[in-house]
Amino acid sequence: MVYLIKDVISHLESVAPPAYQENYDNSGLITGNPRAEVTGILCALDATEAVVEEAKEQGCNLIVAHHPILFKGLKSLTGKTYVERTVIRAIKNDIAIYAIHTNLDAVTQGVNQKISQKIGLQQPRILAPKKGLLTKLTTFVPAEHSEEVLQALYRAGGGTIGQYARCSFQVPGTGTFLPLQGANPYLGSAGTESRVQEVRVELMFPDHLRSRLVQTLKTAHPYEEVAYYLQPLENEHQEVGSGMIGLLPDPMDGRDFLLHLKQSMDLQILKHTALSGKKVQRIALCGGAGVFLLGAAIRAKADVFITADIKYHEFFDADGQITLVDIGHYESEIYTKELLKDLLSQKFSNIATYLTNIVTNPISYL
Repeated sequence: MVYLIKDVISHLESVAPPAYQENYDNSGLITGNPRAEVTGILCALDATEAVVEEAKEQGCNLIVAHHPILFKGLKSLTGKTYVERTVIRAIKNDIAIYAIHTNLDAVTQGVNQKISQKIGLQQPRILAPKKGLLTKLTTFVPAEHSEEVLQALYRAGGGTIGQYARCSFQVPGTGTFLPLQGANPYLGSAGTESRVQEVRVELMFPDHLRSRLVQTLKTAHPYEEVAYYLQPLENEHQEVGSGMIGLLPDPMDGRDFLLHLKQSMDLQILKHTALSGKKVQRIALCGGAGVFLLGAAIRAKADVFITADIKYHEFFDADGQITLVDIGHYESEIYTKELLKDLLSQKFSNIATYLTNIVTNPISYL
């Protein structure tokens, strides 16, 4: 079967919707034609000149990277920076670059879950769920059509809350309406008031699916004019947010856990605040620069918080309440390329998918 680049993008964005990326981010297709046939995929943490050359050698015309090579606009393409040279090389070789960054950080099955798996955490959940991402749909359906409409809304992505699907609230009642001249009512006739046994249906959905849900409702609903309203919710979206927290299978001595962390994440070095001397079990983490979540980790009563890019004075903010650990930005996110390969190989088994062999870490240790 032939797949286009846009097919790969569609799958990735069903896992990590672009609506979940931060406003400073630039996830998405950066170079390339979305309608080009995919010849092979190279998964990487960063898209650099060397990675583009590796993709060319492997016969891949699509690089899926975690970090965008472009964060802001370019005013020229003269090759004076590594960013310009990478973009030029990709375009010259007809290689598409797609970035899936903070939106992959934000979802349950994303970057932080991969770290949780590497260090063996159980019952992982989002550390800081986001608010304002959910909407409630309320509509009124003739009783004999309510199940048909509900099923269509479920298929469109409505009614899922955490690990529960097909969630709705239904109340029977009487709907009234008076079709005016020129109307073509499904029930009744123009000029005559109708009273119909209807069901009030309510369900929640992620706001980025708003257009799809409304269009589905209008298509599935039998009425010419569909009565509905949408209500933005302040509820936390438990499946979307920052960081993750989980439990070790058994409590561990603090130093033993740090040694376990070094081994499981293949670290050369880590930095940490003083150990409390107590056993640790509740572990919070955030791939990349996540010290902004320190307060959330403390409130969640985590024993340890693992992240990267911690500044000197930020270590003081642990204030003896938690062990704060910096494992390095590259080191915390390098296994994202494995996550991407797994996501793509499971869906597109007939497309050659590779992990980059290029070490893109700009930091060396002596």
